[in-house]
Amino acid sequence: MSSAHETLKTITAAKGFANSEKPFELFADWLKDAEKSEPNDPNAMSVATVDEDGMPNVRMVLLKDFDENGFVFYTNFESAKGRELLGAKKAALNFHWKTLRRQIRIRGIVETVSDEEADAYFASRARDSRIGAWASEQSRPLESRFAFEKRIAKYAAKYAIGDVPRPPYWSGFRIKPLYLEFWHDRPFRLHDRIVFSRDEIGQEWDKTRLYP
Repeated sequence: MSSAHETLKTITAAKGFANSEKPFELFADWLKDAEKSEPNDPNAMSVATVDEDGMPNVRMVLLKDFDENGFVFYTNFESAKGRELLGAKKAALNFHWKTLRRQIRIRGIVETVSDEEADAYFASRARDSRIGAWASEQSRPLESRFAFEKRIAKYAAKYAIGDVPRPPYWSGFRIKPLYLEFWHDRPFRLHDRIVFSRDEIGQEWDKTRLYP
């Protein structure tokens, strides 16, 4: 069989990709596939931000919730990413599932979750994780591991009895997307790229196919 025929066959097969007109349904399908295939943290995503000088920054976090309002994760608001997200109010996300040869790029507007949402999620965390949220001055200089362990012991003693409340500086961010790109690897680098975009939150989505 000729290489030209194989190429045509690949392009034809790709036409069935991302037929859904609803990006959040498509995201849910892909995440479900990842939960079956990825050995660790299928909900891992990179979060890209910029500081006040416009210098970019990126790190990995875990997606904790999503719906048509956006994608939610939790952190210390006094951390580097917390300060940058609160400052710019814009961010980008990326999911990459190597075993599936897929990725999803997301850009959007940042908002904070409600106190009720943050309280509910914080209460669901392991007790040691809740203690850690009090003990860690995230992203700030640490003189030694021992100093950190002392802080952990301090808050473990403080909250030895009863519930561990949520720190006032610890909460969640919701990224409300304006742009979602679904990328799927194809042979010969004839990848599929489907973009859903809108100019404002609440608008209908425009769907576009991009060249690889």
